[in-house]
Amino acid sequence: MASDIDLAESDHDQMVSGRSLWGKSGIGPQWRPIGQSFTTDIAVIGGGITGALVAEHLTARGFSVVVIDREEPGFSSTAASTAMLQWETDSTLTELEDYYGFERAAGIYRRSGAAVAGLAKLIAANGIACGFRPRNTLYLAANREGARDLLEERQLRRRAGLPGVYLEHPDLFTQFELDRDGAIYSPGSAEADPLLLTWALIEMAVRRDARLVSASVTALNSEGDRVTAETDSGHLIDARHVVLATGYSLPGVDMPKLHRVSSSWALATVPQDPANFWRDRALIWENSHPYLYMRTTADNRIVAGGEDDETSDAAARDRKLPTKIIAIQEKMKRLWPKADTRVAQAWCGTFGETADGLPLIGPVPEIPHVFAACGYGGNGITFSYLAAQMIGAMLAGMHRDWFEDFALDRDGPGLARFHSGMYRNETESQRR
Repeated sequence: MASDIDLAESDHDQMVSGRSLWGKSGIGPQWRPIGQSFTTDIAVIGGGITGALVAEHLTARGFSVVVIDREEPGFSSTAASTAMLQWETDSTLTELEDYYGFERAAGIYRRSGAAVAGLAKLIAANGIACGFRPRNTLYLAANREGARDLLEERQLRRRAGLPGVYLEHPDLFTQFELDRDGAIYSPGSAEADPLLLTWALIEMAVRRDARLVSASVTALNSEGDRVTAETDSGHLIDARHVVLATGYSLPGVDMPKLHRVSSSWALATVPQDPANFWRDRALIWENSHPYLYMRTTADNRIVAGGEDDETSDAAARDRKLPTKIIAIQEKMKRLWPKADTRVAQAWCGTFGETADGLPLIGPVPEIPHVFAACGYGGNGITFSYLAAQMIGAMLAGMHRDWFEDFALDRDGPGLARFHSGMYRNETESQRR
């Protein structure tokens, strides 16, 4: 039986606007136009951080791999990431317990933590210069009610064996100079330059003979035990398997009902006086909506973002950029009055999120030999690493029951509220 996917209507060139600060100290890999048809084990469509992690991992497993992208690698959604590599997901452990029960929810959180640790090990083992630094996180309450929720969240995390402490207002104010009613302070997260990381991973794959092809895949045909990728040049790529690492959507595929598209806005300030940073340069994020998240950079800037909404049209998203950046500046100044909020760079991007805050990883239903890795919400790079590990295991014939936690056809919670916009007001998701 043959199954076809038409990718001709993909609009990924509209993913990002403005310019982020990433990749300035590096040079991207060299991509080549496709000159002839050829055969490979794995065709990875998408050259951003997800495609790079998948290509690195699969070449390490001994597969022959081609990475295909019609744009400069990493300059779609990866360039818009603020690269806060957190194990805490868009849904709290409390919310995931409500959706799926305690054991399943705790397992998801533990695997997210293991993904950050695994990525850190990969970067260290290969000496990847990408500004990677371990960071603690501060998950801030917006008000007294939010503080009570975070206290309950921390108690549930303790039951799951997850690290962290709850800070009440006096401790939070004394230790961090942050005037909030409470916070969870947790180790185990990190920060990085996502473009430098992407390029380094691609170069690692290339050293194992991965091919980089600059082309647009217009259609996929899955028949028998092979998948044929048609390109805009007329050349064909014949593969055993295809991995769609295409960002917020799977062109030509009906997206699961638990997925939707949103947009986010971010800025990088002028360099700060290092003496004026908050303690530990912790990653800061809120459990409120609208919300704020902040991190620092190696050259002493503050990267701040948030103000997510359900805008999916690129032109409408771009028109909102000035207003959204002003809102982020104002929130940043209220939270941290020492900040110099002058903006050096600002950008916005479109991304995918799901009703349960979890990614979409695994086989595309009814399209044999085609796998997806998308829908990452606020945990893009963390879940991209997890996707590479999962898909590598699947291709090696291994299966674990927990893979179903991220399946494209899983049942998700609160779908009617999620798509009506009510869901966002009840469960605070964040783009990091």
